[in-house]
Amino acid sequence: MATRTQARNAVIGILYAYDLGNEDALKNAKEILEEKRIRHKQQEFALCLTLGVVEQKDSLDSLISAHLKEWDIERLGSIERAILRLGAYEMCYQKTDVPIVINEAIELSKAYGDDNAPRLINGVLDSLQKALKDKDLQEYLNEIKATQSALKQAALNASQAKERTQKQDSKLSKNPKYPSTRAKNAKNTKHTNSNAQSPKPRKSFKHVDSTKSKNP
Repeated sequence: MATRTQARNAVIGILYAYDLGNEDALKNAKEILEEKRIRHKQQEFALCLTLGVVEQKDSLDSLISAHLKEWDIERLGSIERAILRLGAYEMCYQKTDVPIVINEAIELSKAYGDDNAPRLINGVLDSLQKALKDKDLQEYLNEIKATQSALKQAALNASQAKERTQKQDSKLSKNPKYPSTRAKNAKNTKHTNSNAQSPKPRKSFKHVDSTKSKNP
């Protein structure tokens, strides 16, 4: 009889293929599990995890992204995304014991990820479970979504402001009557420099020998 660890291994394979665009992996999930001899209760468990992760994908990605620090979830490898989504789903929606979730996720990352994967997986899931200790899941999701929305709006405003400035500069540069700000500044600087001449030297006075008396 298969174990839950084996069931999770099979789930990761399905999620990995689905993330790469193979929708048949999800449609044929039961057959895939049968081939791997994941049956009865473990098959039900595996199907529950697979469908649950797919259904809650957007929420899971928001939770994971909030704890990736300088990383972006789209920059992760598909296998790392699959492991993190499964771990976050079990932790947040299945209420599986956190040590089990993290340990299983680390073992999966060692088996399928690169050398840095175990540390990344451990760090993200550990950070997530600490954040959820004193917070309701939906409340925490709302906070994350509000923060992400504010960041996107700020980025959009900055982009629009830059675009307006570029259009204005382009318009002014094409109109000979209105030189660009840079040209104006250059002209003003040149004018200022021409006026700011060095002070003229004082007129020199001829030396008069005081010892010589004037002619009578």
